[in-house]
Amino acid sequence: MTSLAPTLPLLRGAAIPQVGLGTWPMDDAESERVVADAVQAGYRLVDTAENYRNERGVGRGLRASGVPREELFVTTKFNEQWHGVDLVEKAFRESADRLGLDYIDLLLVHWPNPQRDRYVEAVQGLARLLEDGRLRAIGTSNFKPSHLERIRQETGIVPDVNQVQLSPALTRDAARAYHREHGIVTQSWSPLGGQGTDVLHEPVVKELAERCGRTPAQIVVRWHVQLGLATVPKSSDPQRLRQNLEVFDFELTAEDVAALSALDQGEAAAADSDEFGH
Repeated sequence: MTSLAPTLPLLRGAAIPQVGLGTWPMDDAESERVVADAVQAGYRLVDTAENYRNERGVGRGLRASGVPREELFVTTKFNEQWHGVDLVEKAFRESADRLGLDYIDLLLVHWPNPQRDRYVEAVQGLARLLEDGRLRAIGTSNFKPSHLERIRQETGIVPDVNQVQLSPALTRDAARAYHREHGIVTQSWSPLGGQGTDVLHEPVVKELAERCGRTPAQIVVRWHVQLGLATVPKSSDPQRLRQNLEVFDFELTAEDVAALSALDQGEAAAADSDEFGH
């Protein structure tokens, strides 16, 4: 079975599926089951992280799916102790070992942790791994435009992807504009709103779901797709897994997209990556 999701081109030649599977906060046992189900349902992008402590389960699920490795796009992320040009290689080796993979499609610096002031070196370490073929793409997670601009100014490196907290309740307009200017794909985490900003019960979402004959989650995932974003909704329910991927056969109007975007609560609703990280 081929992927049900179209792909977005990345700066360095790879292509990332627009909709993938998020795996936080699943443990190894749950992630093994859910990843296998998801890949068999047509998912080709799976997103994990060192900090999720489920990379072994994700790897087992990928193998259990029976889908060839070259058809899959695997993303993981590393923590702050690996922020250093040489340290990133060890982070890669440990994640690849837990996943049971020879290469990783996309490796992300999970948080900038500016108080350590080593995120520029972390991205330089990623670029080095890319050169010898152990990665297909490099990226950042939770980086603000100011962090990305510093990296670009000091090293000339632009990530393929920046993964940020993003939903109709948190539209991240400034970050998305910076990404567009520099050819960076924006990938949304917590795309359905997450704790405290759950958009699925908003009247406009319910109204659109009823009008389109879709679930509220499908409406929100479709909003991400129409904005040109990649996204990784999480579900462990087999039916919802499939529904989250079945968003490419209908379309929201420009007015619908704008109405959803009007739910934006502003940057103050986001986790502040100048203050929080691991």
